[in-house]
Amino acid sequence: QVKLVESGGDLVQPGGSLRLSCVASGIFFRTNAMAWYRQAPVKEREFVARISTLSYTNYAGSVKGRFSISRDNAKNTVYLQMNNLKPEDTAVYYCNTDPQSDSWGQGTQVTVSS
Repeated sequence: QVKLVESGGDLVQPGGSLRLSCVASGIFFRTNAMAWYRQAPVKEREFVARISTLSYTNYAGSVKGRFSISRDNAKNTVYLQMNNLKPEDTAVYYCNTDPQSDSWGQGTQVTVSS
């Protein structure tokens, strides 16, 4: 069974940076593309970034140029480096495999506010 544990969220001022981590277990990590999603209050969960098994990346337009996804197969971990954060980035951030598994983690809260 897939288990995903996100961490690294915090309260940060606009323009600040954070790095999120997601440790995956129960899967053969290196053979799975991974993705980050986020869900803001009263909004649908939305795609943020994806990284393939060969580390090709793609991003939602709203974060392109500010966020960077990476992976460490030795640690079964996917990262999301977030720079120049904006209040509209406030959300709970989740990772999952791509295609998505049914096993979502608890997410990690990112709040961007002055």
